Amino acid sequence: MSDPRLGVTVTHRRYVPYSHAHYAGNLVDGAYALGLFGDVATEVCIRTDGDEGLFASYSDVQFTAPMKAGDVLEVTATVTRVGTRSRTIDFEARVVCRGRPDKGESSAAEVLDPPIVAVTATGTVVVPPAA
Repeated sequence: MSDPRLGVTVTHRRYVPYSHAHYAGNLVDGAYALGLFGDVATEVCIRTDGDEGLFASYSDVQFTAPMKAGDVLEVTATVTRVGTRSRTIDFEARVVCRGRPDKGESSAAEVLDPPIVAVTATGTVVVPPAA
């Protein structure tokens, strides 16, 4: 029988404030996405194991497109493996909206259809032994 925790998916959305711009062109550093992956992994652990868990490692991280201040990011975590105390989670950060001050107004923005996949990763979390 398949473990009911397999396939559990949690999604967060976050606006990237301009105060997080780190490089020219309002680019945001890749660590920003990793922090969001930690947040969504925490909710996965709470939902699957009743504990916040602890992020143990990443086995793969791919930065595939820039993230910018003014973006709205959608970050998804999906449980792909369940061990005794460890869980493998696949992550994806997509840009679903982007600021477009080049359109004439500093507050101009648009919905991206399709979204841009900016970062993917696979990570491992650990949780306490079942009581």
